[in-house]
Amino acid sequence: MNNLRLLTGLFAFALLSTGVWADAQTVISLEDIFKTAESQSAQLRPALTAIEEARREVSVSRSKRLPDISASLSVSYISDGFTTKRDFSDYQAAPIPHLGTGFGVNINQPLYTGGAITSSIKLAELKTSAARFAADFQRDNIRFQLTGFYLDLYKYSNLRTVIDGNLITARKLLSEMNARYAQGTALRNDITRYELLIANLELEQTRIANMLEILNNNLISIAGLPDGTTVIPESTILAKALPLENEQWWLQEAESNSPRLKLARSVVNISRQAEKLTKAERLPSFGLHAGWTMDGPILVEIPPIDRNLSYWYVGLGVSYNISSLFKTNKALARNRATTQRAIEELDAKAQELSLAVRADNLHYLEAYEELRTQEKSVELANRNYRTTSTRYLADMALITDMLDAANSKLDAEQQLVNARINIIYYYYKLLFTSGKI
Repeated sequence: MNNLRLLTGLFAFALLSTGVWADAQTVISLEDIFKTAESQSAQLRPALTAIEEARREVSVSRSKRLPDISASLSVSYISDGFTTKRDFSDYQAAPIPHLGTGFGVNINQPLYTGGAITSSIKLAELKTSAARFAADFQRDNIRFQLTGFYLDLYKYSNLRTVIDGNLITARKLLSEMNARYAQGTALRNDITRYELLIANLELEQTRIANMLEILNNNLISIAGLPDGTTVIPESTILAKALPLENEQWWLQEAESNSPRLKLARSVVNISRQAEKLTKAERLPSFGLHAGWTMDGPILVEIPPIDRNLSYWYVGLGVSYNISSLFKTNKALARNRATTQRAIEELDAKAQELSLAVRADNLHYLEAYEELRTQEKSVELANRNYRTTSTRYLADMALITDMLDAANSKLDAEQQLVNARINIIYYYYKLLFTSGKI
């Protein structure tokens, strides 16, 4: 049975992806909407691109370990020269070969940079992790937003059913009133007041239809479903068995899975790595350098020699930025302040998360109590409506009693729909808060 349901869901998802179900009503589960949004949502795409951008930055940082290789080639025209005494007398022409050429290759391989390259690579890797956590948080936000639209679709669909049922009952009673009015046993004022009730119910039908269209448009737009798709929520969504874990379990799950906390921790790690990178500026750098040049003509001789002079070299180089002695301390102090702020923000987010989990868990448990209360209210409201209707038809109750009973029945049925939806909503709210949605 589970395999059949899975195959059916995958087939429906494939049809949605190709647009076959566009301009059609489609029963689709919330999990399938999540899968569609994972690949189609325009709101999630920038966060996924940011991950790829961060990965590229890691490659750029690693490339700093590779040698720097440069080559130069020059061709020039050299004019004739002249010589004079120091007092600019005794001018003598000095012929020089006019074609000047130069070619050189230089290689610099960093061997030790005080940990700057290693720190920059680590920093880029931490930024990649942060981008991934940010994408996870955005994905969870989108999923929770889609959950709200999906459950609202289900709620308003059920409210429409409630309104339709009450309209059928009201029209039937109105028909009986008209029959009694024709017999002279009912007042025209009673009929008018009940006609007003029916008009209000019809107006509520229109409002619900408009709300369903708005919710459907929002859902398919954010999820990336084809335009024209009308999503029909699964009728079994309220029949799912939801776990009743204790508060401590949810707190532990949030501590381990919340992308908001993971992102805050990564910000702390990035700040600490930035400190290490700043400290590396105070250390000397060592590198291997080699090169080969060939220049001509040889102008250091008089007269110049019309030949190429070629030589190569290899050696070690040491460089030290002396100004780092008095500049780095200020930058390091700034980095430490940034790290301290990141730690404090992490503590604040952990506290906020703990409070949110506790509140959501209480709302979740409260929703079950509300459901039991509303089920009892509907039972009493229906009983009251049947009794009042019977008494009214027997001329033992007023029209105001009938209207009050109808309104109470309608309100109780609407509240029951909301109570059932609230259980699912607060369960997904807990999943969202704890990073498990």
